[in-house]
Amino acid sequence: MAKIIVVTSGKGGVGKTTTTAALGAALARNGQNVAVIDFDVGLRNLDLVMGVERRVVFDLINVIQGDAKLSQALIRDKRCETLSILPASQTRDKDALTPEGVARVMEELKEKFDWILCDSPAGIERGAQLAMYHADHAVIVTNPEVSSVRDSDRIIGMLDSRTAHSEKGEQVEKHLLITRYDPARAARGEMLNIDDVLEILSVPLIGVIPESEDILKASNVGSPVTLSAPESACAHAYLEAARRLEGEKLEVTIPVEKRGLFDFLFKKRGA
Repeated sequence: MAKIIVVTSGKGGVGKTTTTAALGAALARNGQNVAVIDFDVGLRNLDLVMGVERRVVFDLINVIQGDAKLSQALIRDKRCETLSILPASQTRDKDALTPEGVARVMEELKEKFDWILCDSPAGIERGAQLAMYHADHAVIVTNPEVSSVRDSDRIIGMLDSRTAHSEKGEQVEKHLLITRYDPARAARGEMLNIDDVLEILSVPLIGVIPESEDILKASNVGSPVTLSAPESACAHAYLEAARRLEGEKLEVTIPVEKRGLFDFLFKKRGA
């Protein structure tokens, strides 16, 4: 049965699109048939991060409004044949997203894919609510900053009250992903440490992504970091997070302060 994941946060700029691309590619590398969907109508960045912007002909809104078939709008990744992207529209506004249209697209996607990852716009407006409504799982992306964590807490409340699962008295399975973590800054008290974030949000930790130039380089060349730099520390963290989504029991790798010539030493935290 297909699983729908929303990649969400309350605050912009925390790495949702990067995470959607990296996790989608990681799951596809493991042999899963994966679709990633951009719900950020009007901005549309997922196609850039995945390097398919020149191949976009039709988009999510075209499919919702019946101007194109889903098969026409889906773009298959040339590096990984089991990975596809459904881009957002750059020229329409979020009012073009309708609950009925999104539900129809989701049902069709569930017939074709094992995993459907929804890249949610930031905040709590229409696009974000529709992106999370059908989700079975949520990856809540947060930076170790007070404002980001506070906004993530509000998103958790929405996941518990405004989804199809909540309407049936069920819960979306929530996972916390901490991005842009710098252990040296955390040690100096310049950002929250991992335990602080977990105490505030009380959501199981699926991964910690270290601050890394590899992510910026991957975005600039239009490739998920799990494909462009699979040996990097940040790709390793995303690959492990994908394995946890698949149900594998793994300890979470936590970056610690740099020592000598090593980029990162690591310690383990129980999953």
